[in-house]
Amino acid sequence: MYRVLPIAAAVALAGCGSREQAPVAQPATASISRPSARDTAQCLADLRADNVAYRLLPDRDFGNGCGLAGAVQLVEIGVPVTGVTAMRCGEARAFSAWVRNAVAPAAYQMLGSELASVQGMGSYVCRNVVGTAGYGDRRSGHAIANAVDFGGVTLKDGRRITILQDWTSPDPQVQGFLTTIHRSACRRFGTVLSPAYNAAHRNHLHLENDGAHFCR
Repeated sequence: MYRVLPIAAAVALAGCGSREQAPVAQPATASISRPSARDTAQCLADLRADNVAYRLLPDRDFGNGCGLAGAVQLVEIGVPVTGVTAMRCGEARAFSAWVRNAVAPAAYQMLGSELASVQGMGSYVCRNVVGTAGYGDRRSGHAIANAVDFGGVTLKDGRRITILQDWTSPDPQVQGFLTTIHRSACRRFGTVLSPAYNAAHRNHLHLENDGAHFCR
């Protein structure tokens, strides 16, 4: 039976493949959307029930539609994860469950190896949706820490499977693994964007907890 060993997650602030730093707090010019206190409390209880260790982050409104509300920093989810920091609690809950209950078992069952680590490519960053310049400059889910970008995994046998290099892999096992975790993500997140969506997502899966039911 497959077991995931608990290992503390390494974290590094980034967003959608970038390494931009969090903006300095400014007077708010547009308030961010906020989950209810009740929803956040239930979400935190769910994380504790799932033995997910986290650090609660203070709410901060940086203005211009960017900020944190009901956000956490994941500390331990059973698999080491790099490249993520602040996530809205609901996003963190969905991401933790996806990694532990979908990605890890799929790696073991389909690729024959346990996970060594998961590579994230960013969670919170104050920016717009790619391609919205001139069309209202719509803020990305990353701007409120409600999205995370998944770049790939490293297996304990030394193999590294990435979206950039392996999305169209000729290896049927690798293809099956990526197809399986993509489909699973579409059941757990509201918006899932892959390389099949556009070139901006050629190297990652964008996973957003927005209830949109949009999977590409």
